[in-house]
Amino acid sequence: MELGMVGLGKMGINMVFRLLEGGHKVVVFNRTLSKEEPVKNKGAIGSDSIKELVSKLSSPRIVWLMVPSGETTDLMLEEVLKYVEKTDIVIDGGNSYYKDSIRRYNMLKEKGINFLDAGTSGGIWGLKEGYCSMIGGEEEIFNHCEPIFKTLAPENGYLYIGKSGAGHFVKMVHNAIEYGMMEAYAEGFEILKTSDFNVNLTDITGLWSHGSVVRSWLLDLAHNAFRLDPELENLKPIVDDSGEGRWTLKEAIDMAVPAPVLAESVFARFRSRQENSFANRVLAALRHQFGGHSVH
Repeated sequence: MELGMVGLGKMGINMVFRLLEGGHKVVVFNRTLSKEEPVKNKGAIGSDSIKELVSKLSSPRIVWLMVPSGETTDLMLEEVLKYVEKTDIVIDGGNSYYKDSIRRYNMLKEKGINFLDAGTSGGIWGLKEGYCSMIGGEEEIFNHCEPIFKTLAPENGYLYIGKSGAGHFVKMVHNAIEYGMMEAYAEGFEILKTSDFNVNLTDITGLWSHGSVVRSWLLDLAHNAFRLDPELENLKPIVDDSGEGRWTLKEAIDMAVPAPVLAESVFARFRSRQENSFANRVLAALRHQFGGHSVH
Protein backbone atom coordinates (compact mmCIF):
# COMPACT_ATOMS: atom_id res chain seq x y z
CA MET A 1 0.00 0.00 0.00
CA GLU A 2 0.97 3.64 0.00
CA LEU A 3 0.56 6.23 2.69
CA GLY A 4 1.86 9.56 3.89
CA MET A 5 3.60 9.79 7.28
CA VAL A 6 3.56 13.17 8.98
CA GLY A 7 6.03 13.39 11.85
CA LEU A 8 9.41 11.67 12.02
CA GLY A 9 10.09 11.62 15.73
CA LYS A 10 11.57 8.66 17.60
CA MET A 11 8.60 6.44 16.78
CA GLY A 12 7.52 7.92 13.45
CA ILE A 13 10.87 7.48 11.74
CA ASN A 14 11.21 3.84 12.79
CA MET A 15 7.65 3.14 11.70
CA VAL A 16 8.59 4.42 8.25
CA PHE A 17 11.65 2.15 8.17
CA ARG A 18 9.47 -0.84 9.08
CA LEU A 19 6.86 0.05 6.45
CA LEU A 20 9.55 0.41 3.78
CA GLU A 21 10.97 -2.98 4.74
CA GLY A 22 7.44 -4.36 4.31
CA GLY A 23 7.25 -3.08 0.75
CA HIS A 24 4.92 -0.12 1.24
CA LYS A 25 5.31 3.19 -0.58
CA VAL A 26 5.73 5.93 2.02
CA VAL A 27 5.69 9.68 1.44
CA VAL A 28 7.03 11.61 4.41
CA PHE A 29 6.88 15.12 5.79
CA ASN A 30 8.58 16.59 8.83
CA ARG A 31 8.78 20.26 9.73
CA THR A 32 12.53 19.84 10.20
CA LEU A 33 13.21 18.68 6.66
CA SER A 34 16.65 17.28 7.48
CA LYS A 35 14.95 14.50 9.46
CA GLU A 36 13.56 13.15 6.18
CA GLU A 37 17.00 12.26 4.84
CA PRO A 38 17.53 8.89 6.65
CA VAL A 39 14.24 7.45 5.40
CA LYS A 40 14.64 8.97 1.93
CA ASN A 41 17.93 7.09 1.73
CA LYS A 42 15.96 3.89 2.33
CA GLY A 43 13.37 4.63 -0.35
CA ALA A 44 10.82 6.97 1.23
CA ILE A 45 9.60 9.90 -0.87
CA GLY A 46 10.26 13.26 0.73
CA SER A 47 8.08 16.35 0.63
CA ASP A 48 8.51 19.97 1.61
CA SER A 49 4.93 20.54 2.77
CA ILE A 50 1.66 18.81 3.59
CA LYS A 51 0.34 19.98 0.23
CA GLU A 52 3.19 18.23 -1.57
CA LEU A 53 2.79 15.08 0.53
CA VAL A 54 -0.90 14.79 -0.32
CA SER A 55 -0.22 15.46 -4.01
CA LYS A 56 2.13 12.47 -4.17
CA LEU A 57 -0.50 10.01 -2.89
CA SER A 58 -3.11 8.14 -4.92
CA SER A 59 -6.80 8.28 -4.01
CA PRO A 60 -8.10 7.21 -1.58
CA ARG A 61 -5.16 8.78 0.21
CA ILE A 62 -4.00 7.59 3.62
CA VAL A 63 -2.31 10.21 5.81
CA TRP A 64 -0.89 9.02 9.13
CA LEU A 65 -0.26 11.68 11.79
CA MET A 66 2.53 10.80 14.21
CA VAL A 67 2.83 14.08 16.10
CA PRO A 68 2.39 15.18 19.75
CA SER A 69 -1.17 15.04 21.08
CA GLY A 70 -3.35 18.05 21.73
CA GLU A 71 -2.97 21.34 19.92
CA THR A 72 -0.16 20.07 17.68
CA THR A 73 -2.39 17.31 16.33
CA ASP A 74 -5.25 19.76 15.77
CA LEU A 75 -3.01 22.20 13.91
CA MET A 76 -1.55 19.48 11.70
CA LEU A 77 -4.99 18.03 11.04
CA GLU A 78 -6.21 21.50 10.06
CA GLU A 79 -3.39 21.70 7.50
CA VAL A 80 -4.09 18.22 6.15
CA LEU A 81 -7.78 19.04 5.69
CA LYS A 82 -6.87 21.79 3.23
CA TYR A 83 -5.71 19.22 0.70
CA VAL A 84 -7.37 15.84 1.28
CA GLU A 85 -10.65 14.97 -0.42
CA LYS A 86 -13.74 12.91 0.24
CA THR A 87 -13.07 9.19 0.86
CA ASP A 88 -9.48 9.93 1.94
CA ILE A 89 -8.33 8.52 5.28
CA VAL A 90 -6.56 10.18 8.19
CA ILE A 91 -5.00 8.04 10.92
CA ASP A 92 -3.92 9.52 14.26
CA GLY A 93 -1.26 7.24 15.72
CA GLY A 94 -0.23 9.53 18.58
CA ASN A 95 -1.29 9.46 22.22
CA SER A 96 -4.41 11.57 21.75
CA TYR A 97 -7.13 11.81 24.36
CA TYR A 98 -9.93 9.57 23.16
CA LYS A 99 -12.58 12.30 23.42
CA ASP A 100 -10.46 14.44 21.09
CA SER A 101 -10.44 11.53 18.67
CA ILE A 102 -14.22 11.25 18.76
CA ARG A 103 -14.47 15.00 18.11
CA ARG A 104 -12.07 14.75 15.18
CA TYR A 105 -13.91 11.75 13.75
CA ASN A 106 -17.21 13.65 13.79
CA MET A 107 -15.62 16.74 12.25
CA LEU A 108 -14.05 14.75 9.41
CA LYS A 109 -17.18 12.66 8.89
CA GLU A 110 -19.11 15.83 8.06
CA LYS A 111 -16.57 16.50 5.32
CA GLY A 112 -16.76 12.96 3.95
CA ILE A 113 -13.25 12.11 5.14
CA ASN A 114 -12.51 8.95 7.12
CA PHE A 115 -10.67 8.85 10.43
CA LEU A 116 -9.06 6.10 12.50
CA ASP A 117 -7.59 6.49 15.97
CA ALA A 118 -4.68 4.09 16.33
CA GLY A 119 -3.16 3.75 19.77
CA THR A 120 0.42 2.71 19.08
CA SER A 121 2.79 1.08 21.56
CA GLY A 122 6.36 0.07 20.94
CA GLY A 123 8.54 3.05 21.71
CA ILE A 124 12.06 3.18 20.32
CA TRP A 125 12.15 -0.64 20.11
CA GLY A 126 9.29 -0.84 17.62
CA LEU A 127 11.47 -1.12 14.52
CA LYS A 128 12.89 -4.41 15.79
CA GLU A 129 10.03 -5.73 17.93
CA GLY A 130 7.04 -4.28 16.08
CA TYR A 131 4.30 -1.88 17.12
CA CYS A 132 1.24 -3.04 19.04
CA SER A 133 -1.72 -1.19 17.53
CA MET A 134 -5.19 -0.60 18.98
CA ILE A 135 -7.51 0.80 16.32
CA GLY A 136 -10.83 2.59 16.59
CA GLY A 137 -13.15 3.87 13.86
CA GLU A 138 -15.29 2.35 11.15
CA GLU A 139 -14.45 -1.30 10.57
CA GLU A 140 -14.63 -0.96 6.79
CA ILE A 141 -11.90 1.69 6.90
CA PHE A 142 -9.82 -0.45 9.25
CA ASN A 143 -10.11 -3.36 6.82
CA HIS A 144 -8.85 -1.17 3.99
CA CYS A 145 -5.83 -0.07 6.04
CA GLU A 146 -5.16 -3.46 7.66
CA PRO A 147 -2.04 -4.28 5.57
CA ILE A 148 -0.36 -1.23 7.12
CA PHE A 149 -1.14 -2.32 10.68
CA LYS A 150 -0.09 -5.88 9.87
CA THR A 151 3.32 -4.70 8.66
CA LEU A 152 3.90 -2.47 11.67
CA ALA A 153 2.88 -5.05 14.27
CA PRO A 154 4.47 -8.27 15.47
CA GLU A 155 2.41 -11.42 15.01
CA ASN A 156 -1.04 -10.95 16.61
CA GLY A 157 0.03 -7.43 17.55
CA TYR A 158 -2.86 -5.35 16.21
CA LEU A 159 -6.60 -5.35 16.85
CA TYR A 160 -9.70 -3.52 15.68
CA ILE A 161 -11.19 -2.38 18.98
CA GLY A 162 -14.47 -0.76 17.94
CA LYS A 163 -16.09 2.56 17.16
CA SER A 164 -14.31 5.88 17.00
CA GLY A 165 -12.31 6.67 20.13
CA ALA A 166 -11.99 3.03 21.19
CA GLY A 167 -8.42 2.70 20.01
CA HIS A 168 -7.13 5.68 21.93
CA PHE A 169 -9.25 4.78 24.97
CA VAL A 170 -7.64 1.33 25.19
CA LYS A 171 -4.18 2.84 24.62
CA MET A 172 -4.87 5.36 27.40
CA VAL A 173 -5.63 2.58 29.89
CA HIS A 174 -2.66 0.58 28.57
CA ASN A 175 -0.33 3.46 29.44
CA ALA A 176 -1.93 3.91 32.86
CA ILE A 177 -1.26 0.24 33.64
CA GLU A 178 2.32 0.86 32.52
CA TYR A 179 2.55 3.69 35.07
CA GLY A 180 1.55 1.33 37.86
CA MET A 181 3.94 -1.43 36.77
CA MET A 182 6.84 0.99 36.53
CA GLU A 183 6.11 2.43 39.98
CA ALA A 184 5.99 -1.05 41.54
CA TYR A 185 9.33 -1.97 40.02
CA ALA A 186 10.86 1.36 41.09
CA GLU A 187 9.74 1.00 44.72
CA GLY A 188 10.84 -2.62 44.90
CA PHE A 189 14.29 -1.86 43.52
CA GLU A 190 14.73 0.96 46.04
CA ILE A 191 13.91 -1.40 48.91
CA LEU A 192 16.47 -3.87 47.59
CA LYS A 193 19.12 -1.19 47.14
CA THR A 194 18.56 0.26 50.64
CA SER A 195 18.81 -3.11 52.38
CA ASP A 196 21.90 -4.42 54.19
CA PHE A 197 22.38 -7.26 51.71
CA ASN A 198 24.32 -5.32 49.06
CA VAL A 199 22.44 -7.06 46.24
CA ASN A 200 23.37 -6.52 42.62
CA LEU A 201 20.31 -5.13 40.83
CA THR A 202 21.69 -6.05 37.42
CA ASP A 203 21.91 -9.67 38.53
CA ILE A 204 18.51 -9.58 40.26
CA THR A 205 16.67 -8.18 37.24
CA GLY A 206 18.43 -10.71 35.04
CA LEU A 207 17.38 -13.51 37.37
CA TRP A 208 13.76 -12.40 37.56
CA SER A 209 13.55 -12.37 33.75
CA HIS A 210 13.84 -16.18 33.78
CA GLY A 211 10.73 -17.92 35.10
CA SER A 212 9.67 -15.33 37.67
CA VAL A 213 6.01 -14.28 37.84
CA VAL A 214 7.13 -10.63 37.67
CA ARG A 215 9.07 -11.06 34.43
CA SER A 216 8.12 -8.63 31.67
CA TRP A 217 9.57 -6.48 28.91
CA LEU A 218 9.75 -3.59 31.38
CA LEU A 219 11.88 -5.79 33.64
CA ASP A 220 14.15 -6.57 30.68
CA LEU A 221 14.52 -2.82 30.13
CA ALA A 222 15.32 -2.31 33.83
CA HIS A 223 18.01 -4.98 33.54
CA ASN A 224 19.46 -3.16 30.55
CA ALA A 225 19.41 0.18 32.41
CA PHE A 226 21.21 -1.26 35.46
CA ARG A 227 23.71 -3.01 33.21
CA LEU A 228 24.63 0.30 31.57
CA ASP A 229 24.59 2.39 34.77
CA PRO A 230 24.23 0.31 37.98
CA GLU A 231 23.75 3.35 40.22
CA LEU A 232 21.74 5.36 37.65
CA GLU A 233 24.09 8.21 38.48
CA ASN A 234 23.53 9.95 35.17
CA LEU A 235 19.80 10.45 35.80
CA LYS A 236 17.93 13.08 37.76
CA PRO A 237 14.94 11.75 39.79
CA ILE A 238 12.41 13.64 37.66
CA VAL A 239 9.67 11.71 35.85
CA ASP A 240 7.46 13.41 33.28
CA ASP A 241 4.09 12.19 32.07
CA SER A 242 2.37 12.58 28.72
CA GLY A 243 -1.18 12.67 30.08
CA GLU A 244 -2.57 9.15 29.73
CA GLY A 245 -2.36 8.36 33.43
CA ARG A 246 -4.20 11.56 34.34
CA TRP A 247 -6.90 10.88 31.75
CA THR A 248 -7.42 7.31 32.95
CA LEU A 249 -7.58 8.45 36.56
CA LYS A 250 -10.24 11.00 35.62
CA GLU A 251 -12.25 8.27 33.88
CA ALA A 252 -11.97 6.08 36.97
CA ILE A 253 -13.29 8.91 39.14
CA ASP A 254 -16.13 9.67 36.72
CA MET A 255 -17.14 5.99 36.67
CA ALA A 256 -16.55 5.46 40.41
CA VAL A 257 -14.04 2.69 39.68
CA PRO A 258 -11.41 2.36 42.45
CA ALA A 259 -7.89 2.70 41.06
CA PRO A 260 -5.56 3.38 44.03
CA VAL A 261 -2.41 1.97 42.39
CA LEU A 262 -2.94 4.08 39.30
CA ALA A 263 -3.61 7.18 41.40
CA GLU A 264 -0.46 6.73 43.45
CA SER A 265 1.67 6.11 40.37
CA VAL A 266 0.46 9.36 38.81
CA PHE A 267 1.01 11.35 42.01
CA ALA A 268 4.48 9.82 42.40
CA ARG A 269 5.44 11.38 39.08
CA PHE A 270 4.15 14.74 40.25
CA ARG A 271 6.21 14.44 43.44
CA SER A 272 9.35 13.69 41.48
CA ARG A 273 9.27 17.19 40.00
CA GLN A 274 9.16 18.99 43.36
CA GLU A 275 12.70 19.92 44.34
CA ASN A 276 11.48 21.61 47.53
CA SER A 277 8.04 20.24 48.33
CA PHE A 278 5.80 22.63 50.26
CA ALA A 279 3.69 19.68 51.46
CA ASN A 280 6.75 18.01 52.99
CA ARG A 281 7.73 21.26 54.71
CA VAL A 282 4.21 21.40 56.18
CA LEU A 283 4.62 17.82 57.47
CA ALA A 284 7.92 18.71 59.12
CA ALA A 285 6.40 21.82 60.70
CA LEU A 286 3.44 19.86 62.09
CA ARG A 287 5.66 17.16 63.62
CA HIS A 288 7.69 19.90 65.26
CA GLN A 289 4.57 21.69 66.53
CA PHE A 290 2.77 18.74 68.12
CA GLY A 291 5.70 16.62 69.22
CA GLY A 292 8.68 18.88 69.39
CA HIS A 293 10.42 16.69 66.84
CA SER A 294 13.62 18.11 65.40
CA VAL A 295 13.55 19.78 61.99
CA HIS A 296 16.28 20.32 59.43
